[in-house]
Amino acid sequence: MAVYTHITDEALEAFLSDYDIGRAVAFKGIAEGVSNSNYLLETDKGRFILTVYEARVDAGDLPYFLGLMRHLADAGFPSAAPVPGRDGVALRSIGGKPAAIAMFLQGMSATRPDAALCREAGRGLAWLHQAAADYPATRPNDLGHEHWRAMFAPIAGAAEALKPGLAATIWGDLEMLERRWPADLPLGTIHEDFFPDNVFFKDRQFAAAIDFYFACTDALAYDVAVTLNAWCFEQEGSFNITKAQALIAGYEERRPLSAAERAAMPVLAHGAAMRFFLTRLADHANPAPGALITPKDPLEYERKLAVHRAGIHLFGFS
Repeated sequence: MAVYTHITDEALEAFLSDYDIGRAVAFKGIAEGVSNSNYLLETDKGRFILTVYEARVDAGDLPYFLGLMRHLADAGFPSAAPVPGRDGVALRSIGGKPAAIAMFLQGMSATRPDAALCREAGRGLAWLHQAAADYPATRPNDLGHEHWRAMFAPIAGAAEALKPGLAATIWGDLEMLERRWPADLPLGTIHEDFFPDNVFFKDRQFAAAIDFYFACTDALAYDVAVTLNAWCFEQEGSFNITKAQALIAGYEERRPLSAAERAAMPVLAHGAAMRFFLTRLADHANPAPGALITPKDPLEYERKLAVHRAGIHLFGFS
């Protein structure tokens, strides 16, 4: 989440006139994340999140994202259900940009999750995969492994500027990932951004997931790999195998991994680190002017790449 688009009181009042959710009493930008402009909206009838979709999000994908959020909520998964206007339409516009309001979800994210919370996160991710299993829409992963070489080419110089020799190392990683990327793993709807700031807990139990704007159709195990990278590295850069095993154990309480998924996990995790290194590097090389935003450090994921590059069996899989 972030804020790129600034909304005046008059524009907000006009926008809310199409809803039956009351009069705004508080409105505040959320300065986290990188993709869209997000506001915490409080009215005299409740609390909501207003999202304005920015250039990174293809407007043609929005029905897929909002439909998934509605599908998950209807299936009993704790997802922020989109709020329709009086005409029944959830996707609207403000300031010439697409926008939507969703329900506010209660809970707290974990800034430094321990193994028990990692296990809960794993359970939540598997629950999400199960709840989305019959979602009929599909969306290609436009940030998937087929795109990484093309993503890196125009920003290789930025990598070299960050760390001399890094560009050649990344090209080597990309060649290896293309050669070793697994095929024929179970596919489904994945979150692809199941980071601690997108997961809420209540009383140390999984309570909700938010921010589905990278969701797509891809290997379910790849989503597990993204989550392992996000939850199981310590701040100094070491990989915590106890947290990783707890996360996978929690996931397998609901959906056991296949032998092929287990065998593929090290290369999937290496690739997942590459995906986030590339998008963070792109944001670093091309910062959005005038945005209220918390930037993400690409070198955090460069360090994770180095751990995966070492070839250690991080997850206790043979």
